[in-house]
Amino acid sequence: MIMRISTRTIFDTGSNQITSLSSAMARTQQQLSTGRKNLTAADDPIASARALEVTQSQSLNTQLATNRSNAKGLLNLEATALASTTAILQDIKDLAVKAGNGTYTPSDLGSLATELEARLADLLGVANSSDGVGGYVFSGYKSTTMPFTKTATGADYQGDQGQRSLQVGSTRTIPITDSGAAVFESNITGNGKFVTMPDAGNYDRGGTGIISAGSVKDATQLTGDKYQINFQVVPAADGVPKKTTYTVTNLTTGDPVPPTPIPAVPQDYVSGQNITFDGVQFDVKGEPADGDSFSVEPSTNQSIFETVQGFIDALRSPGNGPAGNAEINNMLNQLQVNIDNAADNVLSVQAAVGSRLKELDYLDSSGDDLGLQYATTLSNLQDLDYTAAISLFTQQQTTLTAAQKSFTTMSGLSLFNYIS
Repeated sequence: MIMRISTRTIFDTGSNQITSLSSAMARTQQQLSTGRKNLTAADDPIASARALEVTQSQSLNTQLATNRSNAKGLLNLEATALASTTAILQDIKDLAVKAGNGTYTPSDLGSLATELEARLADLLGVANSSDGVGGYVFSGYKSTTMPFTKTATGADYQGDQGQRSLQVGSTRTIPITDSGAAVFESNITGNGKFVTMPDAGNYDRGGTGIISAGSVKDATQLTGDKYQINFQVVPAADGVPKKTTYTVTNLTTGDPVPPTPIPAVPQDYVSGQNITFDGVQFDVKGEPADGDSFSVEPSTNQSIFETVQGFIDALRSPGNGPAGNAEINNMLNQLQVNIDNAADNVLSVQAAVGSRLKELDYLDSSGDDLGLQYATTLSNLQDLDYTAAISLFTQQQTTLTAAQKSFTTMSGLSLFNYIS
C-alpha cells in the first residue's frame, strides 16, 4: 500500500524537526554560557532541591565566618587593653616599692603620688577603651555607655555585669567581651581568704607596728569571722623592762581567742613572731603603742581604682617620724598584695580571652573545610561538564545543519520542475 504524503505534511514535519533541534541546541548553548547543567528546577528536581539546601548551609557558614572575624576583632582589642592594664599595674607596683624608701621626704612622696595619679589616669583610659564601632569594650551589655567615671575615691562603674556573646559555629556561642566589673572591680583583697589592717588611730598613739598580709595556716579551721588584736604596753620601771602583750578577740562572736579563760590571758609579743589562731597566721613587726590594734577580716572584692586612689591619698598626707613610716608601710603591704591580686585577675581574664581566640582559629579551620565541602557538593550538583556539553553542541550543530539542508532539498522538489 502506497501512503500519500501531502506537501503541507512535509513542510510541517521538517519545520517542527528543525525547531526542536534549534531549541535543543539553544539549551546547550545556554548551559555553556551559564556553566550550569540545570537551567530550571524542572531539569532535575532532586538535584535542585539538594542544591538549595547546600546553598543555604553555605550562606550560614559564610555568615559564621564573618561572625568569627568580628569576634576576633573585639577579643584582640580586649587582649590589647588587658596587656596595657598589666603593664600599668606593674608600674604602680614599682612606684609602691619606691615609696617604701624610708629616706623619702613628704615632698618625694608627693612626687610619687603625682606619678601614681598619671598611672591611674592611664588605667582609667584603658578601662574606657573603645570597641571601634561606637561602643566600649568593658561596659557589658550597655555597650554605648562609658564604663568608668572618675570619683574622689577612685572610679564608679556605669556598665553592667553582662558578657556579650556571638554565635561563631552552628552549635557554638562564644563570649566576645568581659565586663569592667569582672576585670577591674572583682579584685580580692588580702591573701584571698582574709585581709589584715592597722587601726587608723595607731599613728596618733605613736605605734610603729607593721602587720603582714598573712597566710592560711589551716583552711579547715577558718571561720570567716572578724578579729581584733589589741596591744597592751607596760613601760619599763625600776629595772623591769618594758613588756608588750596582746589579746585576740573574735568581733563576730564577742569571745576571746582562745575562748577560755575569760578574761583572755595576754600573750607576750615578740616582733616578727607569728601570731596564729583559727587557721590564720601573720606577724607584726615594730613596736606597737599601748592601745594599738590590728584587725583581721574576710577578704572582699575591691576596685583597683579605689586601691590606687587610697594609696595616692596616703602619700599626699604622710605622717611624721617612725609612726608615719609605719603607717606608710602598712599601706604599702596592703597595696602590693591587692595589686598582685588585681594583676592575677587580669591575667586570668587574659588567659580566657586567649583561649577564645584559639578556639576561633580552630573553628575557622573547620569552617574552611566545611566551605570547601559545600562548594564541591554544589559543583557536582550544578556545574556543567564542558567537554561533554561542547561535544553535544557540535553534534547538535551538525544535525541541525543536515536537517536544514535536507529540508531545503525536499521543499524544492516539484513536478513542475520536470515540465518543460
